[in-house]
Amino acid sequence: MKSGTLRFALIAAVAVGALQVPWLVPAITAQVTFLWLMVLFALSWDIMGGQMGYNSFGNIVFFGVGAYVCAVIQRDTGLTYFPALAAGVALAALAAVALALVLGPAILALRGHYFAIGTLGLGIAFADGAAGWSFIGAGSGMVVPVFPGSPGTRQMVFYYAMLALALATLLLLRWLYARPFGLALNAIRDDEDKAEALGLRTTRYKILAWCVSAFFLGMAGALAGNLVGFIDPRELAFASSTFGVWMVVMAILGGRGTLYGPVIGAVLFHVTQELFWTYLLGWQRVALGMLIVLIVVFFPDGILGALPAHRREPGHGDAGSLLS
Repeated sequence: MKSGTLRFALIAAVAVGALQVPWLVPAITAQVTFLWLMVLFALSWDIMGGQMGYNSFGNIVFFGVGAYVCAVIQRDTGLTYFPALAAGVALAALAAVALALVLGPAILALRGHYFAIGTLGLGIAFADGAAGWSFIGAGSGMVVPVFPGSPGTRQMVFYYAMLALALATLLLLRWLYARPFGLALNAIRDDEDKAEALGLRTTRYKILAWCVSAFFLGMAGALAGNLVGFIDPRELAFASSTFGVWMVVMAILGGRGTLYGPVIGAVLFHVTQELFWTYLLGWQRVALGMLIVLIVVFFPDGILGALPAHRREPGHGDAGSLLS
């Protein structure tokens, strides 16, 4: 069996199994829902950090903006729950993309450590801004409208919504990476100055990549806010010290710059984290911190990055071919 066919069969098997989770193991549906969120975090970060070589610590901004935009739409439009949720998710994605377009030209003009520090500052600034804005609850947080059905139905609805979003992210990125867009990102990562000298409009591709990441993170924030039921500016919306760091760690663990590496890293990281929270209560953050250190020290290229056959996903091609 060809590797592409085998990969497709494996993805299909995982998808079919994932569809059965709420029915077969309802007790862990909430945990698996957050697993799909972690997968989306890792995939969306890898667009910039892996494919393009820009280590962003500010992607959490788009997640938080999406959460608040959706909650405000649900609270203030007067629509019933599901129409308001649909409108909120759509507007959350648009708001996140609009923010990426506004911030992109200035932030993406930075490179290397300056870019990383600048994006880290974005997360902190937005968290403090949200904590001081009474319209969205300020530091007290914001309560999301109550789901109209039973708790079991609510859990199932958001499980399938998050699963669909994670799968859509994976499939769209697979398609994009197989196009000139993917080659352009790799060219920027390999040598941005050379890419510019040979005519590649690097700024346009950098902003576009950030917008793609923002699009999915905005929708993820909208769904996560409703899943949790309460939006705290620092603990959920703009949680730079947790979600913002985890998305980087998960991509590195699985192998950044690959398509399936971030997925593998997200699964391993989330499962390990759940085990820590179950069996090391009271020491779970210490164990998680040590895990992050071990990942960075012993898996700098990730699990897939350590395997020569998987260092470049099929369809990525050679960045040099785009510049020749």
